[in-house]
Amino acid sequence: MAKLKLKTGDNVRVIAGDQKGKEGKITRVFAEKNRAIVEGVNLVSKHTKPSAQNPQGGIVKKEASLDVSNLALLEDGNVTKVGYRLEDGKKVRFSKKSDKAI
Repeated sequence: MAKLKLKTGDNVRVIAGDQKGKEGKITRVFAEKNRAIVEGVNLVSKHTKPSAQNPQGGIVKKEASLDVSNLALLEDGNVTKVGYRLEDGKKVRFSKKSDKAI
């Protein structure tokens, strides 16, 4: 399992697939599956049966996961690649475009 360069809370842009061009914040990351859920992107319709929590049931719009390879980190509105380096003995992520720590 490779280490992911994207974390929960990062702003990302979808760079491939049906959702290409959409932007949002990562709400959840599944590192073992190499997938992430992005807020407001890749919405799917889920049919739910009536239950105690949802007595009405019906069709619910829900975000589905996207492969991490189809996401790019946004920094000041531009996409950038992520690198790692040591600063003061700590490993930090940095933007390869602006060379600033993230």
